[in-house]
Amino acid sequence: MNFNSEQLEKNWNQLRSIITETFEGNRLINLNEMYEHFEERMVLAPASGRNYYHNCFPGGYVDHVLRVVKFSRMIYDMWKNNGADVSNYSESEVIFVALHHDLGKVGDLENDYYVPNESEWHRKNQGKIYNHNPELQYMSVPDRAIWLLGKFKVDITECEYLGIKLTDGLYDKANEPYYMSYLEENQLRYNLPFIVHQADSMAARIEKEQYTNSRNVDTSSKKEFTKSISNNRSKKEEKNLVELKKQFDELFKT
Repeated sequence: MNFNSEQLEKNWNQLRSIITETFEGNRLINLNEMYEHFEERMVLAPASGRNYYHNCFPGGYVDHVLRVVKFSRMIYDMWKNNGADVSNYSESEVIFVALHHDLGKVGDLENDYYVPNESEWHRKNQGKIYNHNPELQYMSVPDRAIWLLGKFKVDITECEYLGIKLTDGLYDKANEPYYMSYLEENQLRYNLPFIVHQADSMAARIEKEQYTNSRNVDTSSKKEFTKSISNNRSKKEEKNLVELKKQFDELFKT
């Protein structure tokens, strides 16, 4: 998938509108400062490095974040309407975590997280469109997200911290003590991490299916085009044969 400049701008404006409409005071001021600092990089950032993962294209990051925000709101309402405890966190905290769950994929203050893969062989044969930037100090994506928020003095609540840290669920082994504790006092006291993890998984899955389906459509279109050419060629050859037979009859008729 490739976004044109209009779509990139539309997605970016939508993201900034969500921030303006959801937050206020110093938090809004500091968030705006952070987003202005990263604007050019964020607008063009992909959401992953391989084309068969999800949203591996310029603008994929913002598109993915918008989808996770949308799904998080829907899933929050579903949990709330079915009796889940939402008394110890707010909807704005859900939105905050959804907005920043992948913030670490922006990189650090100077360097991109992903850089274009210069190897044509790897792009073509492995779908590896981007590489992780070797200039970056290694951090997990959630850890870098929390670090970046701190650099711009964006305060986060305990629930937001856990929501960002645990977004990857049990796909990250470091999260096991949070999700798999058998001691009652150590079990998660917030539903928010479950909500955003569910939204993120759903978004990534749908984005991957969009990529797969677009490849199938392209393949189908190619087959139809080839078939059309073949049919047209057959009709043309048949017409030529008729014309040749007519000429032959005119030359050699008695």
